[in-house]
Amino acid sequence: MAKATLAEAIPIAIVGCGGMGHRRLGGFVELAQADLRPFQLVGACDPDLGNANSLADEAQAKLGGPRPAVAATLEELAANTQVQAIDLTTTPRFHHTIAVEAFERGWHVMSEKPLGLTSRACQTMLQAAARHDCVLSTAENYRRDPINRLGKALIDAGAIGTPRLMIHHSIGGGDGMLISVWRHQKDGAGVLLDVGVHFADIMEFYLGPATTLYAQTRLHEPIRRNRFAGQSVATDGSAGVYERWQTQMPAEFEATADDAAYATIGFASGAVASYVEDHAARGQGGFKRTIFGSEGSLDLPGDRSGRRLVVQREGGDAIDDAALYDLCPDFRLDEATARLFGSDRFFEYTNEFSATDSKLLAVEYCDFAAAIEGESGRPEVDGVQGARSVAMAYAWMESQVAGRAVTIDEVFDDRLNAYQADINEGLGL
Repeated sequence: MAKATLAEAIPIAIVGCGGMGHRRLGGFVELAQADLRPFQLVGACDPDLGNANSLADEAQAKLGGPRPAVAATLEELAANTQVQAIDLTTTPRFHHTIAVEAFERGWHVMSEKPLGLTSRACQTMLQAAARHDCVLSTAENYRRDPINRLGKALIDAGAIGTPRLMIHHSIGGGDGMLISVWRHQKDGAGVLLDVGVHFADIMEFYLGPATTLYAQTRLHEPIRRNRFAGQSVATDGSAGVYERWQTQMPAEFEATADDAAYATIGFASGAVASYVEDHAARGQGGFKRTIFGSEGSLDLPGDRSGRRLVVQREGGDAIDDAALYDLCPDFRLDEATARLFGSDRFFEYTNEFSATDSKLLAVEYCDFAAAIEGESGRPEVDGVQGARSVAMAYAWMESQVAGRAVTIDEVFDDRLNAYQADINEGLGL
């Protein structure tokens, strides 16, 4: 992506200035350090003005330049500064209403995941974006990991032949709180949606469109525990980005969203995935993401880990080093990713997790800006793809309720929504 001066940068505001809003600042810092300036952060919007002021202060300290304008509403934001786009980082239940208001103002929207709280909410966002001819991007980061980019290049180059089976298992968690209370509430998102949209996107990234799904889901741990409750927040910079909010959350609370899914997923290509997402497992946990093809296998590490992937071709030795490039000689990272990570291709990296996370957020911003400027046609992860991930994540719950295999299309189109019905009612949809 071409470098832009601050004068040319697209004015953007962060809407939702809690943990995720503050975390997004790392992306702006990485952009500045790489001399990539597609956006200028001009606003911080949150009904909690303490959160908005905190983000504005931190932005000014880390980025320099004028302090972003602070506002409680989009109306105040429009009155206080010039905005062309928003980075939507509120809790998911507000995504569709804020996005629709932004589109009505002619603003482009990049929304955090999940795109909407239900498939119906996603459809509301898609229709509003189309009606006002605005860009709707989904802030999906896992597929942007350079190791996943290399993995996809290997698949596309036929390094393991035709993909047949993907094993995608993520197991562990016990009764601990995952980041926040709302991630364990059915009407807040629930972990199978909040985490599941990441995994849904990565499965379609590698295997193409999913078509059918049969699943069993469970709520194994109805009481969740927050180990940060009542603790003092570290002041030496070691505290996590969410910790200041987690200390104020209850030590124990009731969970209402299912916390485990066990599914078989079919893809248009003919490939099949064995999917386990269990956030309540005790004892031995683990993560496995492996694709088996007609000529070998591709074993993938956890996202943002920087660890090596491994190709095992029939009758050959495992390959996890520069020899991988012989299998996909044309592989190169896009310009923005290459500048942020320091090279246009590599098979491992050793950044701290927070730095990797921020670099991937920066890549999201570059892609969003390119879509706004008309350089790329649409975002790589657009509203439709974000809505597909929501549909796929809800498909495991809808399958459980229906007691049958379901199609992704019937959930995406909001024709099958029994599990989501009370959430939609609560949203007024």
